[in-house]
Amino acid sequence: MNSFYTEAELFSLGLKRVGGNVKISRFASLYSNDEISIGDNVRIDDFCILSGRITLGNNIHIAAGCYLFASDAGIDIDDFSTTSSRVVIYALSDDYSGTTMTNPTIPEKFKHVQKEKVIIHRHVIIGTSTVILPGVTIGEGCAIGAMSLVTKSLPQWSICYGIPAKPMKKRKQDLLLLEKSFHEKYG
Repeated sequence: MNSFYTEAELFSLGLKRVGGNVKISRFASLYSNDEISIGDNVRIDDFCILSGRITLGNNIHIAAGCYLFASDAGIDIDDFSTTSSRVVIYALSDDYSGTTMTNPTIPEKFKHVQKEKVIIHRHVIIGTSTVILPGVTIGEGCAIGAMSLVTKSLPQWSICYGIPAKPMKKRKQDLLLLEKSFHEKYG
């Protein structure tokens, strides 16, 4: 048995949009399916959780064990971007200050949940075990090193890492030429 859903099964999931050549593991968990939009040539591996308003562009890979918690704030991931395993992206977070209560068992009036959209632009690569917090925008072509904590937006075409993640050097843009060749060959 194939570990990915068949095309018919994908359409039966009730996703907002499903492009062509989409592979989603049967061991992935999807919530708020009618809010999840998936472009062409997307692969979502085992043990991932996607929850909330999520938009995935084309040619995206979400590796095993990644969690995307979007709520109604949203997470957008643009074309040719990828996550390594165990990446977590939050578009919402409890208030840790101690002035409010936390966790989903508590009524909203006793909590203060921060909700801000996360935007990941084209050609972004996110290293294993990285955590991205609400309100962050990752610039085009940014590479984020393993085990980084992204608390603020990161600039395009930079290599960033650390806790908190910071730009450390420039990233080459050669892959834009490769993208052009890719489109010429595959449309």
